[in-house]
Amino acid sequence: MNLAKHDPETDMEMNMTPMIDVVFLLIIFFMIITDLTQQDLEDLELPMAFHAVPDKPDPDEWRPIVNIPYDGRMVVKREVYYDPEVHDGQAEPYHEVIAWLAEVSRKMEKAHFNKEAGTGPMIPDEFLLIRADQSTSFRHIQKLMEFCGKKGVEIWKIQLAAAEPPTEDKE
Repeated sequence: MNLAKHDPETDMEMNMTPMIDVVFLLIIFFMIITDLTQQDLEDLELPMAFHAVPDKPDPDEWRPIVNIPYDGRMVVKREVYYDPEVHDGQAEPYHEVIAWLAEVSRKMEKAHFNKEAGTGPMIPDEFLLIRADQSTSFRHIQKLMEFCGKKGVEIWKIQLAAAEPPTEDKE
C-alpha cells in the first residue's frame, strides 16, 4: 500500500514575491529610521570642554536642539530658521527663530516665579540645547539666549554643547 501518492494537479507552490517585497520594505524602513536619529544634529566642531558631564539623552524623550554653524545660521532639524545672508536687512530678521522658541516654550513644563517664597523658575529635566561651532561668533549664541528670555518665550533652562578632548591611551 503506497500512501505517498503525488498528484500534480493538487500541488501548490508558494509565491515568494510578496515576501521579498515585505523584506525590502523592512530594510528601507530601518535605513530611514536610523538616519532620523541624527536629524537634530549638524556637523559642527564643538569647543573642547575639560570639565563636562557626558550627554546621554533618552532617545524616547522630546529634546529641542538649535545648531549654530560658524556662519551664524540657526538650524533646527536641518531647517534654517535664520540666515544672516538672507534675513539681515529685513524688518524682523529673527521672527522665525522667535516663533519656534515660543512653540518650544509652550511644550515645556514650567513653574513660574513665586515672589513670596523667593523661588525662581524651574523646569524639571527640560532644557534647550544650543550647539555652536567652535569658530562661531558668540554674538549669535548671545542673540539666541536673549530670545529665550523674551516675553512669550521664557525658556529658563539652557545647555551648551561641548566636545570632549581626545583621550590618550596609556599602556
